[in-house]
Amino acid sequence: MYVAENCTDYKLQFERVFSVPGDVAMLRSTLVSSDVFDFKTVPYNITWYNSVSGQEISSQAGHILVHEDTLWFLKVTMNDSGDYVTILRTPSHCYREASRLVVEERLPGECGMPRKAEQLLTKGVTDNLSCPLRNEMNKLNSYNISSSIKWYRGCDSIEDGTGGYEYWGTRLKIISVELQHKGTYTCTLTFTLGGIEGSVSETINAEVKESYSLVPQVHEPSNEVIKAQSGYNFTKRCLVFVPGVGKPFVDIYWLDKDGFIDTNTSHRVHMLEQRLLPQNGSSKGAWLETWLIFSELREEDFYVNYTCRAYSDRGFPERYFSLQPEDPSGIAIGSVLGGMMVLFIITVTLYYLFKIEIVLWFRRAFPVFYKNKDLDGKLYDAYVAYPQPCDLGFSKDVETFALQTLPHVLEKACDYKLFIAGRDCLPGQAMVDSVEENIQASRRVLLLYTASSFTTKRHTSSTSSNNNNISKSGECGDESQRHASDSFSITSSDVSDKVCTDTRQQLECVAAMHRVLIEGSLKVVLVELEEITPAQLALFPESVRHLRKKQGAVCWWKNQRTRQRWKTCMSGADVEKTGKDSQLSASLSPSSRFWKEL
Repeated sequence: MYVAENCTDYKLQFERVFSVPGDVAMLRSTLVSSDVFDFKTVPYNITWYNSVSGQEISSQAGHILVHEDTLWFLKVTMNDSGDYVTILRTPSHCYREASRLVVEERLPGECGMPRKAEQLLTKGVTDNLSCPLRNEMNKLNSYNISSSIKWYRGCDSIEDGTGGYEYWGTRLKIISVELQHKGTYTCTLTFTLGGIEGSVSETINAEVKESYSLVPQVHEPSNEVIKAQSGYNFTKRCLVFVPGVGKPFVDIYWLDKDGFIDTNTSHRVHMLEQRLLPQNGSSKGAWLETWLIFSELREEDFYVNYTCRAYSDRGFPERYFSLQPEDPSGIAIGSVLGGMMVLFIITVTLYYLFKIEIVLWFRRAFPVFYKNKDLDGKLYDAYVAYPQPCDLGFSKDVETFALQTLPHVLEKACDYKLFIAGRDCLPGQAMVDSVEENIQASRRVLLLYTASSFTTKRHTSSTSSNNNNISKSGECGDESQRHASDSFSITSSDVSDKVCTDTRQQLECVAAMHRVLIEGSLKVVLVELEEITPAQLALFPESVRHLRKKQGAVCWWKNQRTRQRWKTCMSGADVEKTGKDSQLSASLSPSSRFWKEL
């Protein structure tokens, strides 16, 4: 039973809901609003009441549906006309509001609703009518209930795409409006709610107007800088074209930093009254102009933007110009601009050549701008992934680089902490667990590879569609029994070759690429140990090719090529002293460009 509670009363809503018998009607409370209370954090409930009987309203099959802040009448009757009260209660307060439903009989011999909305169409252009049922459509969409709109002109149905009419969402587009398009149009929204198929309609009384104005176009000024001499007079025109038919309802004004410029001609700076220029040409529209007058230019007039703005109900387009004092020689300004350009080019060139050195210096000079990595819960700075002895692309040189060269420079010289599979694995730990846990505990993944890491001499691709056949044992078997994942495929060797059924490198790559490409939770650094030809690159996994194209790779072979040039100048004794001349022999100086880039 509705009782008078001490609630904040918002009285009767100004907007009424009009309906006819047999239609669907929707009453919606406006109390669920941030203007009333903080509905996002404060719990609340809503109850609907009949203002006459005081009885609480609940859902009735086939007639009434109560859904939070919305009261639906599925089959409106004349008896439903009246006021309905909404009470919204929170733990500490309550709010009250009334909504009014007006039910009217249809007018005899007339199609559409008794109450009609007024809308205007513009003659000679493509215009549209907007269906006033947007609230109902939005509410149905929030229920995930599909609905459809049908348009009528008078009593006749309008088919989409015929007779110059097109359905355009909730609008009816009319191509090239003419006087005969004047009349009544009805949009009917049909849907199924509460097990009942119903509809709600709105009727529009469309009038056609012959005169119109579109968005004004400011042709002068043109956002320019003008040189002028102090002490002389100066004038500037504002020229505006208004597309349309009939006299344009547009006002043009000049503005400076202090606001509107006066039309009083006794002022040193003033504007003239706008005037309509004679129409010329076949274009539909009108030209308007007004002039800005400086009877004498002074120092305070320079370096100020003077704006011409056109005011219309279609918008406020504007353009401006500014004044600068004339420089007789122009040499000083040209020299300054030329010097700045040369300095800019030199700065960009130096940054391109020494970008890595600049970044590393900035990190050392301003460590406060970088997060403290010790607080992120990670155990390792990098996880080193490389082909293991039973992998297809295993290389003794790559293993030496991973187990000796990287630790010597990154751990001993640079104080990084690395996880290296051939060195740091726990005895007896399953391969999948080892890969997952240690990648999760690392900030980066260093993926070491050569041309043979993902390809073999036969270059025969073998890809399986099963992405879940990953063995936890890591035992070796025949190549014909191995399966690769869809996201990271590797090529097969001869059937007689012995490789791991699921190589550690494959698991590392799958896990790393998933995190970097799908989750975006990890960064992978590609370390390219030898030069890759386009033909070899084409056989790489698609994920590696994509990442290499997106972020590039740190290339060890470029460092080796530079060192080879120096070796040509060394004596034979020097070569013997350096030991084996391997392509992957380490340059152990942390100051070399390769290590700086890494």
